[in-house]
Amino acid sequence: MQERNKKWVFLIILSLIWGSSFLLMKRGLEEFTPLQVGALRVGIAATTLIIVGFKHLKIFTKQNFWHLFFIGLFGNFLPGFLFAIAQTQLDSGLTGVLNSMVPLFTLVIGIYLFKFPLKNNHIIGIVIGLIGALMLILKGAEISADTDFSYAIFVIIASISYAINSNLVKKYMSNQKALAITVSSFSLFLIPAILVLLFTGFFSSYKFQSEQNIALSYVAFLAIIGTALAVSMFNHLIKISSPVFATSVTYIVPIIAIFWAILDGETLHWMQLLGAVIILSGVYLVNKK
Repeated sequence: MQERNKKWVFLIILSLIWGSSFLLMKRGLEEFTPLQVGALRVGIAATTLIIVGFKHLKIFTKQNFWHLFFIGLFGNFLPGFLFAIAQTQLDSGLTGVLNSMVPLFTLVIGIYLFKFPLKNNHIIGIVIGLIGALMLILKGAEISADTDFSYAIFVIIASISYAINSNLVKKYMSNQKALAITVSSFSLFLIPAILVLLFTGFFSSYKFQSEQNIALSYVAFLAIIGTALAVSMFNHLIKISSPVFATSVTYIVPIIAIFWAILDGETLHWMQLLGAVIILSGVYLVNKK
């Protein structure tokens, strides 16, 4: 398959996987705390990757260690907890829409930390995207008084973390295989994930009841498919394209997230949908050549 076609195939598959991840987190949170969901997601994904790709741990060197550490921290560990915390207050559809700001943050970080060239359409796109996000949050606060929309900050921080990760992978690890990057960066956070589960009482409170087993199966699917497999694909996508193109996966993610949210009984006001369209318009301008 040609690289040009391959990157679009990866983009669509990732959109379908990650667009469904918000509903899977929501299901996991019905039985587990946000910290437990985040730790389970990271821990199961790390264990799966180590078993499948143990030989790829050989890319650990003194030069690569800190690059891999920060790729794992910003690309996997922190977002796993931040999204889970956010969804204790925010609907999965709204979370998916807010996550579409990742390309905007990717560009801003690329410009200021990695000296990417800045163009007029970039500035306009960033401003439009931020306006859309503000409209989304303010309208949500108006129509859902019982929802704490300050939790949107966790989604924004997670989006910034993804943006940092994308730039780090492209800048420092583009000469390494995507699976090697994923396995190595995840392996560094297996023990921290287990410690979080230990200190939150997961192992003592898990009773193998049917509700817990079902919730765990949702989180396991999220970890193996939505995290381990998807992050490997994402790292490869960054290598064969660019950080901004790769994070354009968030064009389609909100559509998938909203689709699942509506099927699950969630509702979005038309003003919130307009805010989502404005965000995506900003993302489009950022990516436009």
